[in-house]
Amino acid sequence: MSLRTRKNVGVIGLGIIGQRVAENLREHGFHVFVWNRTPRPVPNFVGSPAEVAELCDFIQIFVSDDEALLAMAQRITRDLTPNHVVMAHCTVSPDTMRAAAEIVEKRGARFLDAPFTGSKTAAENGQLVYYVGGDEVALRQARPILEASSKEIIEMGKVGDATTIKVATNMVTAASVQGAAEALALVYKSGLNVEKFAAAMRNNGSNSATLDMKLPMMMQGNFEPHFSVKHMLKDVVIATRLARGFAMEFGATDASRHGLVEEMRQGRGDDDYSSLLRQFLPAGRSLMGEPGTSNGEEDQPSLAGIDEGKVPEKSPEVAGAGAGTTEPAAAVAPVVESAPAQATTLVESLPAHLETAQAVPAPTTNEAPFAPQSSSEARLADVPAVPAESTEQKSETEGAQGLWGGFWRRRTDD
Repeated sequence: MSLRTRKNVGVIGLGIIGQRVAENLREHGFHVFVWNRTPRPVPNFVGSPAEVAELCDFIQIFVSDDEALLAMAQRITRDLTPNHVVMAHCTVSPDTMRAAAEIVEKRGARFLDAPFTGSKTAAENGQLVYYVGGDEVALRQARPILEASSKEIIEMGKVGDATTIKVATNMVTAASVQGAAEALALVYKSGLNVEKFAAAMRNNGSNSATLDMKLPMMMQGNFEPHFSVKHMLKDVVIATRLARGFAMEFGATDASRHGLVEEMRQGRGDDDYSSLLRQFLPAGRSLMGEPGTSNGEEDQPSLAGIDEGKVPEKSPEVAGAGAGTTEPAAAVAPVVESAPAQATTLVESLPAHLETAQAVPAPTTNEAPFAPQSSSEARLADVPAVPAESTEQKSETEGAQGLWGGFWRRRTDD
């Protein structure tokens, strides 16, 4: 085709990262053709993913979840040739990544499993880090394209390996922000100036680039999305499913998932996941400039089963997983049904095999690997702990112990 050159790069998905990667590619002299589910007034916006494949030998896919990746692989497959290199940059299950690779490779094209770390600012500055699994020849050909938006490319092995590493790193990220939210709430409710806490963290061994970014956002009550609640939830759900396959349970990941699910139920799926702070300080306002107060009893956790003169009330949080509740899943149906329409839509968009927290049976070592499923099979009840995309408990034996070990629970009576 006359318009086709080796300098043509296709970008499918113009979200927070995809649109900025496309801009970086243009700045590096590539001819960029783009497609997004929702049309955008940007240069070289084409009519379909298939048209992207028709025009470009190199295709970068930035979609949100498992189902979307498989759909894009199917939609471009007819136009793929042995000259094509398809790079998938989404965080999905390793099984889904391998399934997408199989679709592409059946046409003789090559496939790179290439998730990244770095949020909006890193993408703007061409400072992403790509984790790449797949064919070495394909990576060598695609390297200049990846370098246009990154500061480092780390080779991980075969397709699926890079995705597993990415899920693992996001487990750490989610848990660290969950911990920072809890610590910040403690400092504020103790009547201390939160800026003192920030100063103490700067040279603390547990500090990180993530906390350097997220802690000021939480202190300012600024939850503009750099990495959304719904996407982080999807990722920790994937981690939970992988853990179950190895007959393991991860408490820190479960804790962050619990908070993310609550944010979804409150209709804040599109906010930055630093919004986890609002589990403890629901107002979501700036904490800067003055010490916190210990009034606001509604924000306080209570000691389950220890408050004098009170009988712990059942929490409507999650069937079989909320602290202090032994009620079956049906008991929380009214809570789920009252979830904001936005949260319902976001949760229903999660692939059905990514269970987010409904009570799940104790894992067994011979559990069969899960396969990607159609979104038509997804149900609100399939979502984890609660509100029951895209992304992410225990059995009824957990009982009164609860997600938080039976010690802390959120007060729901005020």
